[in-house]
Amino acid sequence: MMLAIEAQRVIELRLMRLAWGGSEGLAEAQSMVLEKVHAAGEAMTTLMLGGSPETVIARYREHVAFNTERLTAI
Repeated sequence: MMLAIEAQRVIELRLMRLAWGGSEGLAEAQSMVLEKVHAAGEAMTTLMLGGSPETVIARYREHVAFNTERLTAI
């Protein structure tokens, strides 16, 4: 539940960045795609090595927290 709530803030911040366009918007779009692919691979690896879904969610929350800080620091 917390992951969904926290992710909504990142979505809002990213949409604002994309709406502004330009080189920052393009960089954010590319970053989003790379982050999603990396996070999915990390989650798959964690689960394949016996990690729990809770571990995966905790790691996703770390990624979301990092993006919230990065996107609000501007």
